[in-house]
Amino acid sequence: MPSAQKVAWAQLRVGITAVAALSLIGFLVFLMTGTEDIFAINVSIYTFMDDSAALDVGAPVRLNGIVIGKVSKVGLSGSNRPGRAVRIDLEVPEKVLPRIPIDSRAAISAENVLGTKYINITRGVSPQHIMARGTIPSLDTKEFSEVVQSSYSLLASLQGILNRVDTIVGAVEKGRGSLGKLLVDDELYNRLVGTVAEMQKLTTTINTGKGTIGRLLYDDTLYQELRSPVERLDRILQGLQEGQGTVGKLMRDPALYNELHQTSAEVHKLVADLNAGKGSAGKILKSDELSNEIKGTMGRLDNLLDRINTGQGTIGQLVVNPSLYESINGTTKELHGLLKDFRANPKKFLRIKLGLF
Repeated sequence: MPSAQKVAWAQLRVGITAVAALSLIGFLVFLMTGTEDIFAINVSIYTFMDDSAALDVGAPVRLNGIVIGKVSKVGLSGSNRPGRAVRIDLEVPEKVLPRIPIDSRAAISAENVLGTKYINITRGVSPQHIMARGTIPSLDTKEFSEVVQSSYSLLASLQGILNRVDTIVGAVEKGRGSLGKLLVDDELYNRLVGTVAEMQKLTTTINTGKGTIGRLLYDDTLYQELRSPVERLDRILQGLQEGQGTVGKLMRDPALYNELHQTSAEVHKLVADLNAGKGSAGKILKSDELSNEIKGTMGRLDNLLDRINTGQGTIGQLVVNPSLYESINGTTKELHGLLKDFRANPKKFLRIKLGLF
């Protein structure tokens, strides 16, 4: 049986081992989940503002949006100078200071309207960096306050919209308006049910082959009647592809195509000759002298027609003088009668009388 001293020594070793294991586990958990470097040396820098904008201790400190530290203290500075009513202590690692130029600016920001506020440092361009316990100039917090106030106005507008939507939903639930009647009116529901029933009857009728649509779906005769024109059209298209008929030859026969192409070229040449003033037709189109002659001839013809219409000359009298027309007409009738008698009895007009003296 072991002595009491050995038992106590064994228990002490077990306890030391357990404490060491728990410490190691805690250290590993802190390294994996923690955001701070326990070996880093933290220093404080300051910034002054007119208003803290409800900034809390422990709020993140970011450099161009990247977390580098936290807010360690927020309090009144006791200064009456503008822009220095509130002092904010920022705790950051010493190794980060070379990345913060002295002309950087600190401002209060928020992730969203209702989000947690934080200090965001906008890096400057100066080659000199801030030192420990140095002061970073701050931006005016009035702009941030204005943004927050405008956000409150937006929230108020959204609240008003939600109230109106709630009013509309309440009216619909009470059966007001077209949508409300659609939801709560039994008469409208019954009409919809009746319409659905009629649609079911119509569908049943179509399925039984009744009516034009039903016959179109189920009657083979109507199907064949519709199929026959399609088959004829298919045969016509096939004949065209095979070069049958005039249109088919036009599509398939190179000789006909060449003739049409040659004819088109000749027409094009003829039009070009006309435009160039060649030939009689071209001279008619392009020659000013011939055009003037035609205009002169048309003028003389128009003058002649005017004289005829006014009764001048023999032709004019013939056109406008009824007595001359009637005289010529009578003479023509007498000549026609004379010729008729001559053909009927030519001996009457062909007598030869001989006499001896």
